[in-house]
Amino acid sequence: MKAAAVIQVRLNSTRLPSKALLPLCGIHMITHVIERAKAIEGISDIILATGRGAENDPLEDIAAESDIGIFRGSESDVLERYYMASSETDCDYVIRITGDNPLTDHESASSALKHAYKTGADHCTTSGIPLGTGVEVIKKTALERAYNEGAEPHHREHVTPYIKEHPELFHIEKYISPLNNPFSDLRLTVDTSEDFDLMNSIYNALYKGKPIRIEEVINLIMKNPGLRIINSGVEQRPMTHHSNE
Repeated sequence: MKAAAVIQVRLNSTRLPSKALLPLCGIHMITHVIERAKAIEGISDIILATGRGAENDPLEDIAAESDIGIFRGSESDVLERYYMASSETDCDYVIRITGDNPLTDHESASSALKHAYKTGADHCTTSGIPLGTGVEVIKKTALERAYNEGAEPHHREHVTPYIKEHPELFHIEKYISPLNNPFSDLRLTVDTSEDFDLMNSIYNALYKGKPIRIEEVINLIMKNPGLRIINSGVEQRPMTHHSNE
């Protein structure tokens, strides 16, 4: 079987514009996301899935520099964008990654992909890890069915709700990480300037030229509890209002 990582990213986010281009240790945030996707075991293709708007043009150069593909599609119909991007590959599974998660856990993603292969799952999520580090593993045939049948606005904006809402139609699995994560409310996604400040602190402390392990992040925060305060006041938007790009 083959798997492709599809990274959804646009540069017109409302709370933190062009956040994907912000530097972490001198490297674009989206480039860190790409490097973490490359570290997932069993990936044959990586595609940036972005919108057609001219503001997203800088992502063309980043994709070329990273030697990965890029697909430009609908700004608002992210499900269509994912399906069309995955259709450019011969993959059996798609790993959904969002461009505002520069600590995507490549280790749990690798395990979740293996779990999906083993169980034949149509959809497999990762759990037991901090917000902003997980992925979704989606069988391409399930993604196609969601694309054809998901008619509600939130189905189109958030890619997988149609699958999650119909367990009678899809084989749904969950990979539970063995990571010891004592912080159930820890945010490791970047939606706001406070989120970025925390991420910048983590990268400055831990980044040594290769993907940071989530275990290292947990240990850093346990030793420096004040880090959690940086973005503790940020409210996570409900799924119906946030597309995670």
